[in-house]
Amino acid sequence: MKKIHGDTKKWALGLCMLMATLWFGSAAAKADVVLDWNAIAVNTAITNGQNPFAQARYAAIVQLAVFESVNAITGEYHPYLGTIVAPPGACPEAAAIQAAYRVLSTYFPASASTLDAERANSLASIPDGQAKTDGIATGEAAALAMIALRANDGSSPPQFKIPGSPVAGEWQATPSCPIVNGIAVGVALQWQNVTPFGIPSASDFLLDPPPALASREYAKAYNEVMTVGSIYSTERPQDRSNVALFYAASSPTQVFNQVVQQVAQERWHSLTENARALAVVNMAMNDSLVASFLNKYHYNFWRPETAIHAGDTDGNRKTQSDPSFVPFVTTPCFPSYPSNHGSAANGAVETLRHIYGECRHSITLSNPAVPDIVLQYTTFKQITDDISDARVYGGIHFRTDQVAGERLGKAVGRAVYRNNLRRKHHYD
Repeated sequence: MKKIHGDTKKWALGLCMLMATLWFGSAAAKADVVLDWNAIAVNTAITNGQNPFAQARYAAIVQLAVFESVNAITGEYHPYLGTIVAPPGACPEAAAIQAAYRVLSTYFPASASTLDAERANSLASIPDGQAKTDGIATGEAAALAMIALRANDGSSPPQFKIPGSPVAGEWQATPSCPIVNGIAVGVALQWQNVTPFGIPSASDFLLDPPPALASREYAKAYNEVMTVGSIYSTERPQDRSNVALFYAASSPTQVFNQVVQQVAQERWHSLTENARALAVVNMAMNDSLVASFLNKYHYNFWRPETAIHAGDTDGNRKTQSDPSFVPFVTTPCFPSYPSNHGSAANGAVETLRHIYGECRHSITLSNPAVPDIVLQYTTFKQITDDISDARVYGGIHFRTDQVAGERLGKAVGRAVYRNNLRRKHHYD
């Protein structure tokens, strides 16, 4: 492990758009089915009870299938699979709809009736004809190819971490952890071995170890989370309570696909540009989570909840134990270092900065699970800063976990962006 220190296609697209405009009017032609089906994909995974890691994987599969199908027709970027060939004149909107539909209906058969209705409604906006038929066939081919590619990617079967005897600094199960064969265990042990989408190997992104228990850095992080992260804390401002609750309820997939949906509409990018942006962002989030789990189970570092209960065992004179400490939000059931949310968020944001720039956005984040909390942002950094605070003020992470997640996510996001789905040039 190394550590982290042409012309026919344009004609086809134009013809499809022209037909839609003439048939249904200019308002319908402005609708972007890529963004529409991205929202459907995220909502479908959530409705089916998928955890944040599975959500990231499914979103990446959907968005890569959509990208591959649209790009096979428009030819603006280098492909991901490179095996999908679109008939001349195929409609990219029909391809995007079918690609997303086929992936989602395959993985989530319980949502079949809803997805069937969404597909019918989306395809109704495209005139019947050979362009539509060929677009659907292209989307179908891309979806099936992506599904086949990910059939044995290590995401299943589930594996669990059995904690060892209590040792200072080592992860122990916390109260919400599931019981398997009579033992409270850690979850998602297999996720460190999931095949990444956009990086060669998660092992290329091994972080330096967490701070030593006897260090000042550890004591500072310990005392911060003990002070502001307790359910009983009087040092946590209401706005920090709000972000802690919001990001406990909102996965990176929910957050950053919502971000792309809004920022993409600000920029009025093309169908292929939106498909590519969503594919790159979701690849980066998934791969950041895979690399995060590799680091988590490599270092096996304890959670604040465990650490604060056992503060008198860590050999640090500046940490005082508090057996009554209860975190403001529920502690996840796997090791602390680095933060998953911080890793995925910074992976997403690193790609977003390259695509859209850091500033001058108008982003509103909401989640029906916490209907009274609505967050407003103008930069991507504001979001990652809030996520960092959310995990510390929520009592489930040390600040050093967040710093490490930021470093990891940025490295993964940078690699994904640089090495995947690059724009073609005239000499390619």
